[in-house]
Amino acid sequence: MNKVILMGRLTRDPEIRYSSGDNSMAIARYTLAVDRRFRRNNDGEATADFIGCVAFGRSAEFAEKYFRQGLKVLVTGRIQTGSYTNRDGQKVYTTDVVVEDQEFAESKAASMSHGGQDYGASAPAPQRPAPSAAAGDGFMNIPDGIDEELPFN
Repeated sequence: MNKVILMGRLTRDPEIRYSSGDNSMAIARYTLAVDRRFRRNNDGEATADFIGCVAFGRSAEFAEKYFRQGLKVLVTGRIQTGSYTNRDGQKVYTTDVVVEDQEFAESKAASMSHGGQDYGASAPAPQRPAPSAAAGDGFMNIPDGIDEELPFN
């Protein structure tokens, strides 16, 4: 089984490209800084791993639209390795997480407090209705005549 679950912050805005051909597809690449559980050195300084992620199609378009540097996200996917020969003729090995699912790992307010920016169209937050004055204790009034019946099947 090849399954990866990561939670970390984007080190920079995702890099978006589109494949060529008749059915072009969005491809997003980004790097997550994932904190390690244990401290490496004695001074208690936190350490992190920097893990490359690649998303395709609608996931890539989502990343392009909503993901920005510093945003904390949760990613699930699979590890994929590969290799290529660079311009100097040296063989380079790669390891990436191919994203299967990605989501926000903190609220927009928490993200803003970590130096994030407000991107995209922001609609005003819906207001919760005020509790009814008749039900001052927060419980719904039960109509008369219902003694032992349950209101569902």
